[in-house]
Amino acid sequence: MEPSGNLQVLNALDGAKTQWYHFTAIVIAGMGFFTDAYDLFCISLVTKLLGRIYYYQEGSPKPGSLPPQVSAAVNGVALVGTLAGQLFFGWLGDKLGRKKVYGITLMLMCLCSIASGLSFGSQPKGVMTTLCFFRFWLGFGIGGDYPLSATIMSEYSNKKTRGGFIAAVFAMQGFGILGGGVFAIFIATIFDNKFKAPPYEVDPVKSTVPEADYVWRIVLMVGALPALLTYYWRMKMPETARFTALVAKDAKKAASDMSKVLQVDIESEQDKLDEAMADTKFSYGLLSKEFAKRHGLHLLGTTSTWFLLDIAFYSQNLFQKDIFSAIGWIPPAKTMNAIYEVYKIARAQTLIALCSTVPGYWFTVFLIDRIGRFTIQLIGFIMMTIFMFVLAFPYNYWIQPKHNMGFVVFYSLTFFFANFGPNATTFVVPAEIFPARLRSTCHGISAASGKLGAIVGAFGFLYLAQNKDPAKADHGYPPGIGVKNSLIVLGVINLLGTLCTFLVPESKGKSLEEMSGENEEETGETRA
Repeated sequence: MEPSGNLQVLNALDGAKTQWYHFTAIVIAGMGFFTDAYDLFCISLVTKLLGRIYYYQEGSPKPGSLPPQVSAAVNGVALVGTLAGQLFFGWLGDKLGRKKVYGITLMLMCLCSIASGLSFGSQPKGVMTTLCFFRFWLGFGIGGDYPLSATIMSEYSNKKTRGGFIAAVFAMQGFGILGGGVFAIFIATIFDNKFKAPPYEVDPVKSTVPEADYVWRIVLMVGALPALLTYYWRMKMPETARFTALVAKDAKKAASDMSKVLQVDIESEQDKLDEAMADTKFSYGLLSKEFAKRHGLHLLGTTSTWFLLDIAFYSQNLFQKDIFSAIGWIPPAKTMNAIYEVYKIARAQTLIALCSTVPGYWFTVFLIDRIGRFTIQLIGFIMMTIFMFVLAFPYNYWIQPKHNMGFVVFYSLTFFFANFGPNATTFVVPAEIFPARLRSTCHGISAASGKLGAIVGAFGFLYLAQNKDPAKADHGYPPGIGVKNSLIVLGVINLLGTLCTFLVPESKGKSLEEMSGENEEETGETRA
């Protein structure tokens, strides 16, 4: 039974049948995530092109490539911005309200997507500096979308299908990755057909046509479009009832807003709320002993699992082009011209997204409210661990040309179980288990922990995966431990994620107030 302290407006939301407004909210929040994924991962499609254009060395047997520090900055700066944005906008969402902050993040993403493609100058230093500057602020806006989208969707949803709705918002990330790959294929095909160029080994200079500079700029700038299309609808969404009632303490407005959304009459119960708030002894803050006692282990669980997951997930995503090159799925760079290389990298990423990333997300959407968050996360981490070791230990077997497809199949399965697993659940759970006044903040902290893992993965894998033989390492990089040992390290990280999952509570079928203990707060009760 629902505890007696719950307000009628919250009970109405928890028990509401699935309606059109649920799907509208999924689309509005989801298009933000489509943009997030497109913007974060499209850079991996064009980094090799940037190296060819701006770091060509005359007489070199290999095409130009970004120096280690530049590559790390270009790939990682958006992740640093995302981490900062998650913390800042997560906190701001609890202070000012979810809706007020939501529009700011969207406009920041749109403006910086466009500015990234307009990076100034023709000299490498100027282009890369401005590219990194705008991608930092792009990441800052993207960071805000994580806690706000998750919190808004969780607070709008009914308790029966809440996990699926939040997961559906996050699943748009898969379509964003897919969309980036498809669009890059489209642009690269047009430019490659229009501006014919020989492979690098035939003519190093002519293999990179001047028009190639437009390719990466167009790919980056198009990321602004999907978010712009939903800006109007994002601004029309009412504030969530849980923020209005439980944080802003305005039960009348919460009831009025949700009466329109749900199309039912809801009593405001302002007197009941005022009385409960006057009596409550539980308005504890994030840094209080009471929060540590009630939710300390929960926050440790959400931060640690997201941190460990993103080390593996982002290192795989950002550098899958290097893995595909290592196993021979993408031809040696010198056998292609600059634009055709973009096509081959984009095709590989698109196939992985289509066959494993996108299906994995939607398996979670359909099953999360049936088998639960905990089970999906545990299975996901365990299977990722197994498949990573399957790839790592017989690595020398997989890199033989006749076994390449087997490698790709198992590599795809690690992506499938990341998305039908912790990549989705780590996003869903922090939006469900913390009090309304701290929900956006705690989700932002959890997500920022994930992005810290992504930074470790993006920067660490860049160096770790280098060949042990200095002569075979990429130009400018010190020797690493090789792809095989790097995959073993990622397998161990996934194993640690399996263990940390046991710190995270199951929230299937429970109201947000049950999970956070706010029912007790409203009635002034203490926990047994």
